[in-house]
Amino acid sequence: MNSRCCEARAGGNGKVSPDPRFSIPALARGVTDTLADGTDQHTLPSLRKTNHRISGRKDCVISRDALYTIWHNNAWQIISEDYAYKTETYYSILKTEMEGKPVQPASADVIDAYVVPVCLERAHLAGIPVCDWGISQGYAPLPSMVYGLNYFATASEYSIIHDSEQSKEVVKHITNKGKYPFCYQKLDDGFEIGSCIAIFGKTARKCSHTADIAERVYNLFGLPLVTMVYVKYGNRSLLSSLAPVKYSQMSPEERSILSGYITGQEHL
Repeated sequence: MNSRCCEARAGGNGKVSPDPRFSIPALARGVTDTLADGTDQHTLPSLRKTNHRISGRKDCVISRDALYTIWHNNAWQIISEDYAYKTETYYSILKTEMEGKPVQPASADVIDAYVVPVCLERAHLAGIPVCDWGISQGYAPLPSMVYGLNYFATASEYSIIHDSEQSKEVVKHITNKGKYPFCYQKLDDGFEIGSCIAIFGKTARKCSHTADIAERVYNLFGLPLVTMVYVKYGNRSLLSSLAPVKYSQMSPEERSILSGYITGQEHL
């Protein structure tokens, strides 16, 4: 096992509390509008960061909105629900880089990971199976899965369009009436859309069909914790996007895997 530590300090109650450098103020993410026509608009849970505590036991208490820093694979690993640009997590990564310390994920990688077309192109070049995609300001083939690309867009949100009338309303919404482009992914017959959480490139047993993608995504982007949105055709899964995670939405098995990394007991 690699040597590691968690940047934390002992509290008076015998538990371990976070390093004050990583005390996180409240942030709101992932707010979305509901379209009047009932469009299939999917939004992963919103995120809000606060202070946290962890214990030294194998199954540590993973607190809501917490940020953890551990030493693993010869680098500081920043574990967080959300790595988006201009979040406290992003600036924690940037600060560590400026101090000359090895850190994962890199600030450049988290920016690429959350911009859908950039993410998919990098993944494709790395040999990861991805959805066919395009960028447009008006046209999208039917049916399609579409993501906004404006400054406020997040990979947590996507819409599925089935017909031309619905397409007009969705495109108008995600482009702010044509001001911004969007990313579309053509859907073929028999598609299934799902999501799986990857923890240091590993998945729970229920997501074994995406285990190979999870490992490759971690090797490429270095994200310790990420939601992989995928489109499945039979036994083949294609990466659609990478998005934030919410601890409260993780299964007991996923929380156990993450807890093992935080406490340094992932091999037990």
